[in-house]
Amino acid sequence: MSTPEWVLGIFAAVMLLVAEVSAGQLVLARAWTRRDIADAVIAVSRLLTGIALAGILVPGLGFLPDAAWETAFAVMTAWFAWCLWRENRGRAAASVAHGHYAQHLVHSAAMLYLFAAMAGPSAAGPGGMSGMAWGSAGGMPTLHAPVLALIFALLLIAFTVHDLDRQAGVDGYFHAVGRPLVPAGSALAAAAAEPVALRHTAQADAAETARPAEPVAYTAERLLLSPAVVKGCQVTISVTLAFIMIIMI
Repeated sequence: MSTPEWVLGIFAAVMLLVAEVSAGQLVLARAWTRRDIADAVIAVSRLLTGIALAGILVPGLGFLPDAAWETAFAVMTAWFAWCLWRENRGRAAASVAHGHYAQHLVHSAAMLYLFAAMAGPSAAGPGGMSGMAWGSAGGMPTLHAPVLALIFALLLIAFTVHDLDRQAGVDGYFHAVGRPLVPAGSALAAAAAEPVALRHTAQADAAETARPAEPVAYTAERLLLSPAVVKGCQVTISVTLAFIMIIMI
């Protein structure tokens, strides 16, 4: 039984939204201006992942060949693996799973596997871009080494549950230059605390802001760089990747 095209279209639209938000985060945080470029690489990784997943879900959205995506995610996987190793040197093996870069490593590795393992008569769309082409005469593409796909899906589900249950203030993502923001935590906890944070922010801005245009820019920063949005993008990518892995096994 094939997955309805409208379901895939919704997932693709959400992935394009994640890519757009990630591009906004990259611009607003200006992370590349600091010595530690981790935030910039994370934003670029989510941007590429959103575009690539949208192209897989809807073949017409693809514009790069599989080899290009494989190369990009191979580089991302190697970079996050090195960051995770550097972060956890001298620590117990169990601490690796809770490392700052663990989930980003899993996302990149899952994307690399997805492009490398896709097979079947409908696996290649126009221009070499993989596409599911659900419901077409070519049939549904499958994945080589489906056990590995199942392992990735379980890891992604576990990270999703962990993210939704995580308390606010656990991680620090996307601190805008010259204007530190609230550390990222659980999307649900951050959303619940947002009204209080906005009141404190409004009081602080009223005391220090002289130009009328600055509150608008600050609102954009708080929206795109807020814990709720950052974690929302992370959870959405995990859910979409797990969904694709499961229906292609």
